[in-house]
Amino acid sequence: MTFRNGLSSLLRPEDSVLVLIDHQPYQLANVNSHEPQMVVNNTVGLAKAAKAFGVPVILTSVIAERGGLLFPQITDVFPGQEVIDRTFINTWQDKKTVDAVKATGRKQLVIAGLWTEVCVAMPTIQALGEGWDVTVVTDASGGVSVEAHQIAIQRMIAAGANMMTWLALAAEWQRDWARAETAAELTKVIVQHAGGSGIAYLWEQQLLNTPVPANAG
Repeated sequence: MTFRNGLSSLLRPEDSVLVLIDHQPYQLANVNSHEPQMVVNNTVGLAKAAKAFGVPVILTSVIAERGGLLFPQITDVFPGQEVIDRTFINTWQDKKTVDAVKATGRKQLVIAGLWTEVCVAMPTIQALGEGWDVTVVTDASGGVSVEAHQIAIQRMIAAGANMMTWLALAAEWQRDWARAETAAELTKVIVQHAGGSGIAYLWEQQLLNTPVPANAG
């Protein structure tokens, strides 16, 4: 087994491309591995983080006229961007989508989608076999059951995939808080989508901006 370790194995925004797959109403209706609203929140946080770091994002759906359009919370992050609608269940068999990924010139392929065991597992396993460095964002994905999601993750790890959550990925892209050009935008995403961490940051700012009473002490 080849272990994924060392500094060069960490994800870099300049080498990453994100593919968001089938975040649609039909699929969300039978997500039971996660609380559905959490999947929506995490996916939007991931999308905004990618935009903040200049990571190209490919949006794709499957038979949208029946399964529904991608969640507007996602498409609103990329106004005017085309959503590639497929018939293939396996995104990596859809030439238009794969060509869009290849056109970015990036080598670190990041995938999230619904369902984990179907629309995430198949392209991940195929792309790995073709030599891509593939990371799956597990909490911006979801399966029809906890078992389905977990077994899919095990299957993809066995095939050589890297697993991460969206906030860990954003932190890896940032890497250094001295990178001021992205730190401010990432902080906005954390405030909006990182739950308690965002609230704690706002509280910290409140305290820093609260004058000390004159009679204190």
